[in-house]
Amino acid sequence: MPRPHIEPFCDRDVSFKNMTLPGFGSGFSYKTLSLDNETGACSLTVQLRGGYKQPPGFSYSELEIMVVEGQIKIGDEVCNRGHYFFIPAGYALPAIESDQGAILLMMYNTSEPNHIESTDHHPLSRKELYHAVDSYKDIIWAPGNVVSPSVASGCMIKLLNFNPESHAMTFLYCMTPQFHQDNISYHDCAEEGYHLWGTSWMMQFGDLPTGGYFWRPAYINHGAFASEYGCIALGRTDSKLFNHFHYNPWSTPEENQLRAAARLAKRDPLLYKWCVSESHNHPHGPEDFEDTMPRKGHTHANGVHHHHDHDHDHDHDHDHDHDHDHDHDHEN
Repeated sequence: MPRPHIEPFCDRDVSFKNMTLPGFGSGFSYKTLSLDNETGACSLTVQLRGGYKQPPGFSYSELEIMVVEGQIKIGDEVCNRGHYFFIPAGYALPAIESDQGAILLMMYNTSEPNHIESTDHHPLSRKELYHAVDSYKDIIWAPGNVVSPSVASGCMIKLLNFNPESHAMTFLYCMTPQFHQDNISYHDCAEEGYHLWGTSWMMQFGDLPTGGYFWRPAYINHGAFASEYGCIALGRTDSKLFNHFHYNPWSTPEENQLRAAARLAKRDPLLYKWCVSESHNHPHGPEDFEDTMPRKGHTHANGVHHHHDHDHDHDHDHDHDHDHDHDHDHEN
């Protein structure tokens, strides 16, 4: 099943587990934040012990990494807290080392965690999409009004990655001290957040401290929001972010979805009519001719797809009575 609603959760409340999948070596342990049991896609808090080394290689999954604490070295580049990487599927990284140890966020977006030892990129990798940045030092904070309608003033962002096809985003966001927003919102996309520092409060779910995490599927009410002393967090969406604001805390996700569809019908009536017509009811979206038309030297539009024969089991238990156990066991 797709990732369930997880909110609130704090990774400080669970212990690290040793990674047993091949390719990661000893000294790599993890906590599962969220998991898609169908694809293996997941978000992990990862601990690298001092002296950890991983040989050069690539993942069959699109991967995002944020250095939360400590320091890692990728090839000759030293990366400290706040360093962010977007790594396309099949993109070979140099050897990774951590002399003193580090805490990372690792987000495998399209399949289970895997590491294929190689100094060469996969031939279908979309290498041009790779980028890395020191998000704390090299990007300035900008007002949070990147979308309209916008959040209240006092919420700032740093955009780390943007997918021009899906409009999925990865970003840092901060709530300044005494931030407050009194309405309720939901979105047409799934939303993910991890508190790097500080505490925020939400009417439905209470306080979310440092190490706090949520995976929030589309159309779930959240808000009002507040932060007494401020917070900094990593946020992600899986498609375009649109703020549906309202003041009804009792509306259900189904009601919110109907309201969003009604607003689409008012805003784009011809598109809405076409989408819901019987002959155009495509559950996975209609074909985009630009994605399928042949081009000289063109690789697969969606990058690398991993087809494997091994079995892997995901035991993913959620006990919401404070014992929040995520088992992410793989058998090969």
